[in-house]
Amino acid sequence: MKAISRRVASLGRLDVANMANGAPHYSLFPFKQLVFEVPSVTEAQDPVAEWRAGTCPTQSFHSYKDEDCALSLRNAFQYTHRAGLPQCQNALKDLTELFLHPRITLSRMTNAPLSYGIKWVGIKMDGGGIIPEEMEKILQNWDETKGRRPHVLYIVPVGQNPTGSTLSLERRQKIYRIAQKWDLLILEDDPYYFLQFDLPPVETIPKVDGTYSQRFSKHLIPTMLSLDVDGRVLRVDSFSKILAPGMRLGWITSSKLFHEKLVTYTDSGTQHPHGFGQAFITEMLGEKGWQLDGLCRWLQSLRLDYERRRDFLLEMFRREVGPTGYASVDVPQGGMFVWMEVHFERHPHYRSGLRDATSSAVAPRTNIETLLLALFEKCMENDVVVMPSSIFSIPEDPMWIGNDNQHVPIRDRTKFFRATFAGTEENIEKGMVRFGRTLKDFFEQPMTANLRTCKTANK
Repeated sequence: MKAISRRVASLGRLDVANMANGAPHYSLFPFKQLVFEVPSVTEAQDPVAEWRAGTCPTQSFHSYKDEDCALSLRNAFQYTHRAGLPQCQNALKDLTELFLHPRITLSRMTNAPLSYGIKWVGIKMDGGGIIPEEMEKILQNWDETKGRRPHVLYIVPVGQNPTGSTLSLERRQKIYRIAQKWDLLILEDDPYYFLQFDLPPVETIPKVDGTYSQRFSKHLIPTMLSLDVDGRVLRVDSFSKILAPGMRLGWITSSKLFHEKLVTYTDSGTQHPHGFGQAFITEMLGEKGWQLDGLCRWLQSLRLDYERRRDFLLEMFRREVGPTGYASVDVPQGGMFVWMEVHFERHPHYRSGLRDATSSAVAPRTNIETLLLALFEKCMENDVVVMPSSIFSIPEDPMWIGNDNQHVPIRDRTKFFRATFAGTEENIEKGMVRFGRTLKDFFEQPMTANLRTCKTANK
């Protein structure tokens, strides 16, 4: 059926008596227009702040069923193309070329592949993201008699969730060269790409062809896609973090080969993207909408808003948590999260040397994971919710480790909590006050019974 529909569409003829598809006629759709009232990004000085305050001037753009617009509701709410409607694809193509710079033909995460028997191999990270040398070490020392060498790299390069780390251009280049050497595909999942921090103001960047959007694009870190000369990068972008999560609309940029495969999978799965999201995006980027310049003014204001929230959380951390001496925090260069390290080695119940010579290379040497979970429960009791790093970790396999005597098991490295600065300042301040007090109580008034309870639960 799909093949026949594609053939009909390819004919390009208007006078075709198509009696094949059970598609309701557009005249029976019970609506004639959608009106999107949005911030006027050209009239506002700081559209995000003014929008939140209720003082922002607005503008409207429309999607019509029977009048001219960028994407007719006749098409947007019909059974549509599995790769998305052409009008929406074209709008995203312009955005992709401006920011992401694909060098090859244009055309979801860790739990999803498990049912297919796909296994994950974790790569060590530091404050700058995954460490290229650790990645190469795994590939170099892989024992293929015990399984196929990894052949796909999955990364979140900006504001990585949960650590908040951002890969520098130098690391991206190293990672790409390693991918070439070992013939890896790269899944570049980058929902926080436009939420990069500590960048120079757009106004200070030399003008490029006089457009705001081109100047804005120039101060963002180049993507892995922009480095790709082999067609090995599949890049995943989303509007969830920059417009609204409920839109559930994103796009994939890949070589033609992967584009065709992805379309086939879509035919057998989710079918096509939903009409509302495509209609909104197409109108927003169209001639009567924000266009790319307007979107970039929104993104710049949004980026600064999240940067202010990050700075406020860091200020509250320095005031409420830092003086305890029991935790420190990394300063994220993008995204929505901070990664807080707890110094469990200072806890009176901290223990090391817990394994003997016969233990597995991935067996924990300390009780850090037990302390982490006990502290998490203490936080919950004190009405502050932060995410323990153990829920994000990928179980290790001794096969990855080889003869590395210096390896520190991941269960000894789960000494972090993830906190978000996406909420209100009131919530952030309340959270840091409570986290600081909880840390102080946990370290200075430890309860052995709690540790035993968590250790049993962990088993």
